[in-house]
Amino acid sequence: MKDSGRFRVALVEPSPIVATGISAILSQSGGHEIAGIIPDNSYMAERLRMLAPDIIILNPSLLDRSRNQPIRTTYPIFNDSLLIALVYELFPEPLLKQFDGIITVHDEPRQIARKIRTAMDERSGNEDTNIGNDLSDREKEILVSVAKGATNKEIAVEHNISVHTVISHRKNISRKTGIKTVSGLTIYAVINGLIDISDSE
Repeated sequence: MKDSGRFRVALVEPSPIVATGISAILSQSGGHEIAGIIPDNSYMAERLRMLAPDIIILNPSLLDRSRNQPIRTTYPIFNDSLLIALVYELFPEPLLKQFDGIITVHDEPRQIARKIRTAMDERSGNEDTNIGNDLSDREKEILVSVAKGATNKEIAVEHNISVHTVISHRKNISRKTGIKTVSGLTIYAVINGLIDISDSE
């Protein structure tokens, strides 16, 4: 999220008309900034990494479902963002349940904004229940950067993610470890073999 408080949104949608309409609705809502529109799934993961969005709104028809795996396993890039399905055709319910939220082309603008906000709130609530769980690989990477003294902006650049995503990861790390200070997190990283003590000096 930028200093303006606007969430960066990547829209993955093949229809120019639908993409233009959703972009206009989100831009007018005041809380969203369209980081980019991706019209197909060629190099989708690489393009999303470059955009570093807080929110990905994606037409599920663009997903490769041939592997029969959870979509966040097939596309790890989705783990760094809120994932919203943009639906205007029928999809299997097990697929749609893997998204953080669902919007349709029939939703009113206020409904779309509300559904995205609800999905954000629910994801934050789910993160609260992760206390005591092991850190994810991405969280370990962020923790190492924090322990080495990097700022949120530096971490965002290093890992090619948004500052908002860095902050979300840091909150998760603090919840899971129960440690809120940088010095405490540094000690945690050293004790758990994530960094050498000389790295933190």
